Amino acid sequence: MNSEEEIIEGCINENKAAQEALYKKYASKLMGVSMRYAKDQMEAEDILHDALVKIFDNIKGYSNKGSFVGWMVKITVNTALNKIRSRNKNLSYVEEYTEETLDFSSSLDTLQLMDLMNLMEKMPEGYKLVFNLFAVEGYSHQEIAKQLGIEEVTSRTQFAKARKYLQRLILKLEE
Repeated sequence: MNSEEEIIEGCINENKAAQEALYKKYASKLMGVSMRYAKDQMEAEDILHDALVKIFDNIKGYSNKGSFVGWMVKITVNTALNKIRSRNKNLSYVEEYTEETLDFSSSLDTLQLMDLMNLMEKMPEGYKLVFNLFAVEGYSHQEIAKQLGIEEVTSRTQFAKARKYLQRLILKLEE
């Protein structure tokens, strides 16, 4: 049971071997998504577990339109957002918005993915959340605002500040 179609069909039929195959094939990718949003390893594991339960419970609703992995990532991101909302009812967002041009192209050329992930862990939660949703997941600021219950300008502000914060961290690495 290796093909995606076989795994999906098996999971729809609640076949334990198919569920295990899904876990083995996709858990590490979904854990990576969870880690981007979690405050620590334990919370990431909780997010992954909850997301997998939702995936197994809702796999009958997967319509084979678009990427199956993308569908699972979306469930994982939504699970992470729900966890963050329940943990932190009032994320502190700053309402001001300033458009700043940042140039970290040379810095990013030498930065490894794991270094970037480690730097992102140091970001304040509001920055990290919006940065992940916009830069990594590809959500628009309008979609982020709706998901988080904030103003669109706040999403833009948090993203701009996250970029600036990340740039400072990257420049410190180069010193």
